[in-house]
Amino acid sequence: MKYGIAAFPSKKLQDLANSYRKRYDTKYAKVPPHITLKEPFELKDEELDQVLEEIRHAASELNPFKLKVVKFSTFYPGTNTIYMKIEENKDLTVLHQRLNSGKLDFGMEHPFVPHITIGQDMMYDEMQDVIGRLKMERIAHEETIDRFSLLYQLEDGTWTAYETFKLGK
Repeated sequence: MKYGIAAFPSKKLQDLANSYRKRYDTKYAKVPPHITLKEPFELKDEELDQVLEEIRHAASELNPFKLKVVKFSTFYPGTNTIYMKIEENKDLTVLHQRLNSGKLDFGMEHPFVPHITIGQDMMYDEMQDVIGRLKMERIAHEETIDRFSLLYQLEDGTWTAYETFKLGK
């Protein structure tokens, strides 16, 4: 089965992201706005308990992190994806590293760029038009994230939470 690990922002930030996603994100209905902490990975059923134990251990050792959205950006020319850029900070970086090392190291396809996707699979001209407008907008949102979730993918491509983990003791 395919799994991933993500943190979900507040309803206020999800509502803002969804105001764009419903128009520009082809995966709008498959998963709520989130910060990917661990890219999708495959697990056999018999491996799940050991991975859960490792994730629980990591969550108990790590601190909640500040989520600070600072601007809109794009992954172009790699992909025609638009996102809300999240300012990196020590606690977020340590969490990402911990969830992608040791027994949880299943390889990474992309470097870690903290973000919330708001548009993907867009035509080049549309992406350029949208990002041009968004770069003129100010975005300044800050909150604390104190939990993250292990997600699994259903047959229809929808992602749902398997278990949620609180950060800290």
